This record gives sequence, C-alpha cells and structure tokens, in this order.
Amino acid sequence: MGQVILHHYPQSPVAEKVRVALGIKGLSWRSVTIPRIPPKPELMPLTGGYRRTPVMQIGADVFCDSQCILRALDRRFPEPSLLPGDAAGMPWGVSRWTDGPLLDLAVRIVLGAQAEALPPDFAADRGRLYFGPDYDLEAAGADLPHLTAQLRGQLGWIEQRLAGGRAFILGARPTLPDALVYYLVWFIRGRWAGGPALLSEFSALEAWEARVRDIGHGTSKDLDAGEALEIAHAAEPQTPEAADPGDPLGLAPGMAVMVVPEGDGGDPAVAGTVRFVDRETIAILREDTRVGTVCVHFPRVGYRVTVAA
Repeated sequence: MGQVILHHYPQSPVAEKVRVALGIKGLSWRSVTIPRIPPKPELMPLTGGYRRTPVMQIGADVFCDSQCILRALDRRFPEPSLLPGDAAGMPWGVSRWTDGPLLDLAVRIVLGAQAEALPPDFAADRGRLYFGPDYDLEAAGADLPHLTAQLRGQLGWIEQRLAGGRAFILGARPTLPDALVYYLVWFIRGRWAGGPALLSEFSALEAWEARVRDIGHGTSKDLDAGEALEIAHAAEPQTPEAADPGDPLGLAPGMAVMVVPEGDGGDPAVAGTVRFVDRETIAILREDTRVGTVCVHFPRVGYRVTVAA
C-alpha cells in the first residue's frame, strides 16, 4: 500500500488537523519538515508548484489540501473510519465552515494581534495567502475586540454540542469533525496570547480538547526530503484512470489542465494531464526530472480547473 509521508512543519495548524487524523487511525507515518514560506525546493518537484501545507505522499501519488488528504486516508485505511455511516456527507459540509469562515477568523485574530511583531516576509506571505493582495494585518489588530466577539460566539456553538455529555463531537469516539475543530482550538490556544483566557470560558470544549490531544498523532519517524523524492522516483502512480460522464467541465483522462486554489492568494497553477476525475477529486499526471512521473491529487471543491489552451 505504501508508506504515508507527510510534508509539513510543526507550527502548521492545517497540518495539525491531518496529524490528529493520523492519530485517530493509529497510523505509522514518515515526517518530512518543509519551510514555512516559499521557496520550497524539495516540495515543488512533487507538487508542480502547489505551496500550501501539508502535502501527503504515498509513493508517486501526491495529495494536496487537507480535504483531499483526509479523504485519501479514510479510503486507504478504512478502520477506524473518520466518517461514521450515520453522518455520511455531513462532516464535509462542516469542513466548509471550519476551513473557511472560522479559519479566516482565527487567522485574522492570530496575525492581527501580532501584526507589528511578525517577520516581514512571513507577514507578507500569510497576508496575501489568506486575505489577498489588499491585506491589512494592522487593521485586523485594531478590530480585535469585534473579531474576538465573533469567535467567542462560534466557540459557544461547539460548547453547546459538547455540553450534553458527548465525549466527542459525534458521540463516543473521535471522527473527522473532531479533527476539523481541534486544529483551530490548538491554533488559537498556542498562537494567540488571548487564546487560553478565551477558551477557559468553555469547560466542555476544554475537556474535549484534552481528550483529542491525548489521542496523539500516531507513530512518526523523520524522513529526509531528498529521500522522499527518491521514493517517488522509484515508484509508479497507483491512481487508476477514470472519467466522470457528468462532469460539468467535460474533463476526461488525457486532457491538459491547470489546477489552482480559488481566491487571490498568489498561488501558482499546477499543470498536468487528467488521470482521474469525479465529483470530489481531480488527479493529474505530471513529469519532473527529480521524481519522474507523479500523480497529483486535488479536491474539486475550493479549486478551479481550467482546460489548457
């Protein structure tokens, strides 16, 4: 099946979401530490330009965006499932809130509260990535009371869900929604000076937070980035060729396309030829001298696919 390799860095909140999922599944995995900001020369041969964190690699298959990573993990390692049958589909809807407006709010608070202290290159990179070219972190800092009020209200929704005695968000065992919410609580607590005081208002949430933290991250072992590239070069993509007759863009295997996250975060588009496409995923084949042929997977939701001219 191939070893799970996670390209990430310890401070990444989105990588923490995936690390929690690896812990829920009790998996062993290899850890490649990547830079916090571009350039990322040991990652680009795998992704073709995708620069966000984390990226998962299994042989010559490369998975971009935590949405795609989590779906792939659950398909390859189905037990314990991240998606209990009585909640099928619902956690992905929850992810559009946690990974969208709620993450945006948390980032505004964390970066805004530190606007004057952030290294200029990091501030410029994250400001553009999350808020577009017209970002203003100092304005976010000035608006901190309002932003905190917005966050406090939404943390209250999570508190209400947990206050009835549930050990985890969907019941007795941890599932995908726990990872989706936990990484934001982890980010708020660890990266904002006001986080611990705000979280202390929510006793059920803090008790749940401790339970999720105790799950851990599975078992990891460090791997050199160059060795990860060699693993990709020695492997062949395992993704089958598949078409989706109902695809609105008419995408089909063999078509040349460009894939890029939606928004104006300054992300480069990744070019390749379609290998697999369905409602949730597009996987494209691309070539690189350092890794040979790799298959790069992206979610459909939140990404724009353009047929190359």
